[in-house]
Amino acid sequence: MVFRGEIFLILLASSSQDDLYRWERGVHSLATVFCSTNLDSVRDELVRGKPQILLLDHDLPKLDGPDGIAGLMKLNPETKFIVLSHSISDEIEWALFRTGVRGCCRSTIEPEQLKAVVEAVQHGELWIRRSLSWRLLNELVIMTQEKNRIKRAVGELLANLTRREYEIATLVGNGESNKQIARRLAITERTVKAHLTEVFRKLDVADRLKLALIVKGSVSTNDATQTGHS
Repeated sequence: MVFRGEIFLILLASSSQDDLYRWERGVHSLATVFCSTNLDSVRDELVRGKPQILLLDHDLPKLDGPDGIAGLMKLNPETKFIVLSHSISDEIEWALFRTGVRGCCRSTIEPEQLKAVVEAVQHGELWIRRSLSWRLLNELVIMTQEKNRIKRAVGELLANLTRREYEIATLVGNGESNKQIARRLAITERTVKAHLTEVFRKLDVADRLKLALIVKGSVSTNDATQTGHS
C-alpha cells in the first residue's frame, strides 16, 4: 500500500510489548512499521516520521485521554488516529470521535481484524462500534438541519437588499475593502459606505465581519448580533 506515491508508514504506540507484537503482526504487510513505547517518542515520531496511521494505546502512560490525543493530533494533522484499549466506555469513545479519531477497537483485537480496521480507515471510513453509529448518524442529521436552517434564514435576510446592496455585501464577504469595491463597481467610496450603512441597518449587524459571516452563510443574524463589535 502506498500513500501519495511515498512510503506508507504506520506508528504503533503502547507500553505493552505483547500488544505491540500483536498489532505489528496485523499490519506489517501493509506498511513500514515503527513502534513507540512512551509518549515522548510518539510526539517525536509524529513530527519527524509523519506516519499516515497511528495505532495508539489509550492507556499509554501520561496520555491524558481525549484531551491528550487532541494535542497529539496538532503535531501532525495528516495522521489518522486509531485508538485501542482493553476497556473503553461509550462516552469516552464518543469523545474520541468528536476529537477526530478515525477508529476505536479493543487492544486484544486479532491481527487480521486489525488489518481490516487500518485498511478501512486509510480509505476514509470510520471504525465505530454499532452502539454509537446511530448517535453519529443522529448528530449528522441535526448538523444538516441546522445548516439548512441557517441557509434559509440567510437567504431571507439577503432578499431584503437591493441588487446593488447585495452586490456590495457579497464583495465584503469576499474580503474586499471599500476602495476595492468602489474601483470594481466604478462608484465612489462614499457611495459604497452609504450602501453599507443601509445593509448594516437591514441585516441588523454592526461591522464588516458579521456581514461577511452572514453572506457566507456561516451564522444567522441573531448569532452575529449577539457577538457585538469586533
